[in-house]
Amino acid sequence: MSGTRACVRISVSALRANKRRFAGTFTAVLLGVSFLTGTLVMGDTLRGSFDTMFGDAAGGTDAVVRGADAVTVPGDALGTREPVDTALIEKIERIPGVAAAAPRIEGAGQLIGSDGKPVGGQGPPTVAGNWIDDAQLNPYRLADGRLPERSGEVVLNRGAAKAGKLEIGDTTVLRTPDPVRVTVVGLATFGGEDGMAQVTYTGMTRADAEKYLMPKPGEAASIQVRAGPGTGQRELVDSLGPVLPSGVEAITGQRSADENQEMISGQFLGLFTTLLLVFSGIVLLVATFSIHNTFAIVVAQRTRENALLRAIGASRRQVLGATLTEATAVALVASAAGLLGGIGVAAGLGALFPVVGFPFPEGPLVISALSMVLPLAVGVIVCLGSALLPAVRAGRTAPLAALRETAVDDSGASRKRAVVGTAVALSGIGTILLGVLAAPSLVLAGTGAVLALAAFVVLGPVAATRAVRLLGGPLDRLRGVSGALAKRNALRSPTRTAATATALMIGVAVVSLFTVFGASLKATMDRTMSRSFAGDLAVSVPAFGGGGSGLSPGLAPALAELPEVGSAVGLGRGVAKVDGDGRQLTVTDPAALAKGFDLGSVDGSFDGFGSKGIAVSRSQAEDRNLRTGGTTRLTFTDGGAETFTVRAVYERSELAGDYVITRAAWAPHRTQDADTLVSVTFKDGVPAADATAAVERTAAEFGNPDVQTRDEYARTSAGAIDMMLTLIYALLALAVVVALLGIANTLTLAVHERTRELGLLRAVGQTRAQLRAMVRWESVLVAAFGTAGGLALGGLLGWVVVKASEGAGDTAFAFAVPPAQLAIVGVVGLTAGAIAGWRPARRAARLDVLRAVATE
Repeated sequence: MSGTRACVRISVSALRANKRRFAGTFTAVLLGVSFLTGTLVMGDTLRGSFDTMFGDAAGGTDAVVRGADAVTVPGDALGTREPVDTALIEKIERIPGVAAAAPRIEGAGQLIGSDGKPVGGQGPPTVAGNWIDDAQLNPYRLADGRLPERSGEVVLNRGAAKAGKLEIGDTTVLRTPDPVRVTVVGLATFGGEDGMAQVTYTGMTRADAEKYLMPKPGEAASIQVRAGPGTGQRELVDSLGPVLPSGVEAITGQRSADENQEMISGQFLGLFTTLLLVFSGIVLLVATFSIHNTFAIVVAQRTRENALLRAIGASRRQVLGATLTEATAVALVASAAGLLGGIGVAAGLGALFPVVGFPFPEGPLVISALSMVLPLAVGVIVCLGSALLPAVRAGRTAPLAALRETAVDDSGASRKRAVVGTAVALSGIGTILLGVLAAPSLVLAGTGAVLALAAFVVLGPVAATRAVRLLGGPLDRLRGVSGALAKRNALRSPTRTAATATALMIGVAVVSLFTVFGASLKATMDRTMSRSFAGDLAVSVPAFGGGGSGLSPGLAPALAELPEVGSAVGLGRGVAKVDGDGRQLTVTDPAALAKGFDLGSVDGSFDGFGSKGIAVSRSQAEDRNLRTGGTTRLTFTDGGAETFTVRAVYERSELAGDYVITRAAWAPHRTQDADTLVSVTFKDGVPAADATAAVERTAAEFGNPDVQTRDEYARTSAGAIDMMLTLIYALLALAVVVALLGIANTLTLAVHERTRELGLLRAVGQTRAQLRAMVRWESVLVAAFGTAGGLALGGLLGWVVVKASEGAGDTAFAFAVPPAQLAIVGVVGLTAGAIAGWRPARRAARLDVLRAVATE
């Protein structure tokens, strides 16, 4: 017990005497834990806010009557259901225990703001529906104005009105997708908020909703039912069952609310928090190397001190325990501070989202026990794990080491390290090639990528000597003695240099990975457009997520009638089960399809489809063993099942989709009909400017969609990638900051370690400016090594992700390396290295020469 107390006292004394040595470790743990805590608290807060909002909004609905079967396609978990007959309402209202029933007619409806641009639609849905008169069944509450009474009058959720700068009395256009002139007569709230995130809502009269949003009058998406006093939700559902026809079901209002909450919380918020947790993991991984390097340097600098402890009777366990006690103390204090910082991060994100256009529902911060305990435990484990090997090394210090002046670091030249690192690298490369080329597999490719990262870490000290000599070669000529000394200092401890650079390498590698992957996605889009889009103009609406109402199916025929246009073909979307599997359908005019899109080689013909013909992409035909003349069975959302004859098998499906049917085939089963893209080809001899102007005039009558050339459309489609990369770069900035703090901390400790040496250099004539330059250039060399390794590793991982993604689906990805963007990453890495070395260099230059020379 006395030995343990002595170790604790020694650890506390060491921490008090050397607080600056652990400043970098403290900061790394603080930032990592803050980011992780902020992510968890923000996720809990948003989930709680949405749950409360949905609970308040759906509190009056006790049962929902809807189509029993849903056709789900990849990316749409809830699926598409058959509308229900509103004639059921009379039967439902006669059932004992039913207080009220109302149809819920809902579809896509995109508002046009006062500036002529669509409101929302960049991901979140844009919804239109009938205004439900029963206040308890309606999730929206009228806040200003009045309810819609006549055709063309609408109520908007207040958030959509603010976004579109629309006020009561304003007239605008609602795309349903056919353009409808509407007048705003009221503003509403949802669950007490201006809206549900960025979802826009337009409430219409029942007659207008049936006319514009449903296939035919007398149908609704569902029927909302409210129970009378004394009737529970389960009891109400059981009493509804006997009066419902086949293909229609009743579920409790709680189940419906849970499904809606799951759609938001389980999908969007799950993806949102997962993304933030991944970047939290990257920050903590970078912090691990910085923390490990700090403790490794501290242990090396205290070799004589630990040896003296061993000489006077301290055991290995006690020396190891003393080092781990220091790590525990730093971890607990830094993690506790990180918890407070994380609450601040969550509050900051909550204030930031409305500013950048993400008005999440307001509400108090939700701080759960897990959000506090998990980051605290992770911070302590990361810090202790990082300090474990240096602590073991400290415990192995021999008493005779007290007689040595310095310790020799030859780990960089370790043959064992080189052999192990090479073996790991070969295993990683082999696994990558197997997972990418031989048998495409994301699991194998990911395993190989992890092995490649491990190989970079193991071989870092081995490569550091050669890399620093190569990268530092020009310094001898450009910076003279200061440059040569900087290079020698970086070469002095290959293990330290590699460990310091590895933290930056990981950050740069992840940045490079996403840069390469983003460039590859853009190149894939460009290639798709250049080889699959055969038109002169693309007419589209700006939506890359679930939002947007699409284009009116009447637009393509109207454009085709223009004298300046040779052909115009629209691509609509439908859903059906193809031989039992939910799939997207392309609804179009097959005969005109080949004029606006290049489908590659085609077996069969696109003429004469009628209402029972279908075209299938070659990849799907091979998977399902289909060929021209064969048949496949489609089951639609209304329960109707029909057998279709394969009229054509085509090669390129990037834009045309995997299954093509006619509008005549889709019409009996359609829901809300819309096109997603119209390809326009000019008539021969017509000037492009004249044809474009004619198309724009006609398009303006259909809600003013975007009219773009092929290149403009490709750039617009790639806009989502740029937004994604901007977000990723912002999140990765913290990881790079942690890496730079590691470099700065390493150099600060090195300056302390070389105090006498620096004093002697000053004594023999080195100026303060030369000393600052020497330390800064050493920082730049370390950063250059990490940046170069990160660029190489990131390029490799980018290639792996692109190729593995290609193997996981039917899309042929184009691998692209963006030299300009990667060059910018490299320059930023070098510049950051110079910045990281500024404070240590300044501190070194301030050393008193006589005191430095006298330092032991």
